[in-house]
Amino acid sequence: MSVVEDGHKILSNIIATQIDSHQRFGGVVPEVASRHHIEQITRCLDEALDQANVTYDDLKAVAITYGPGLVGSLLVGVSAAKAVAWAHHLPLVPVNHMAGHIYAARFVNEFVFPQMALLVSGGHTEIVYMKDEYSFEILGETRDDAAGEAYDKIGRVLGVSYPAGKTIDEWAHAGHDTFHFPRAMEKDHNYDFSFSGLKSAFINTFHNAEQRGETLDRNDLAASFQQSVVDVLVEKTLKALQQYPVKQLILAGGVAANQGLRERLEADVTRQFPTVTLIKAPLKLCGDNAAMIGAAGEVAYRKGQRADMSLNAMPGLSF
Repeated sequence: MSVVEDGHKILSNIIATQIDSHQRFGGVVPEVASRHHIEQITRCLDEALDQANVTYDDLKAVAITYGPGLVGSLLVGVSAAKAVAWAHHLPLVPVNHMAGHIYAARFVNEFVFPQMALLVSGGHTEIVYMKDEYSFEILGETRDDAAGEAYDKIGRVLGVSYPAGKTIDEWAHAGHDTFHFPRAMEKDHNYDFSFSGLKSAFINTFHNAEQRGETLDRNDLAASFQQSVVDVLVEKTLKALQQYPVKQLILAGGVAANQGLRERLEADVTRQFPTVTLIKAPLKLCGDNAAMIGAAGEVAYRKGQRADMSLNAMPGLSF
């Protein structure tokens, strides 16, 4: 839960993490996630208001993400938001979760259009073109596993606790690309992604070595995996920038916290597109949080987007 002022200033941003619970299962269990949402949501509401030093009377609207995501968790949030909006006679503003990730970068710089966003998370990998404010066109997306999902799956093979991304990134910086894993669709004439083949190649390499009694260097494995992911993400983004001239490029989503990706994208964009400003979402706002929904919600509110009490969760929502 978060209280955001004018879409630019975070007055509070309360995050009830569930990582400890999900680590026991090696990933997110939807039913467990939903139950945690139910247990924490009222406390988070109260804490967000207290930290911001406001009451419901000070609010002008309630912004809520209704998709995409896990249906149970979305239902808890939507139900709570509708209750608050109804009880306090506040407008209810529906927000696409992925739009929220993009607008997390608005806390860093004011947006100038046209712009492009590379969204990289556990469930989504997309290149989005924004001709105008709050206008979204998907240029490319993953056809199978998202990048963050691939990180978590190979993390389980390596014995890394969920979420695996940070540890894999740290190991990668200490290793070298010695395995040269495949770069699926890197040179294709589209902006789509595929990471299932990379995941399979990694797992097969690891298990084949195990069966032969060999021990592979974990840093080199991580570096080789990450180099493949970053190569494809950056190559596709640079190709999109060539065809769609923009003023800004946004890097957002949970995997946007990856230092290897941040460093490589900044270096290549600066060198090849000096007129494009790269805006990276703050590290603390790369993962799921309410402040980013507040930032996007403020724009949606100004554009007159409203929902009534029939609003429902849409786990497969697209832009």
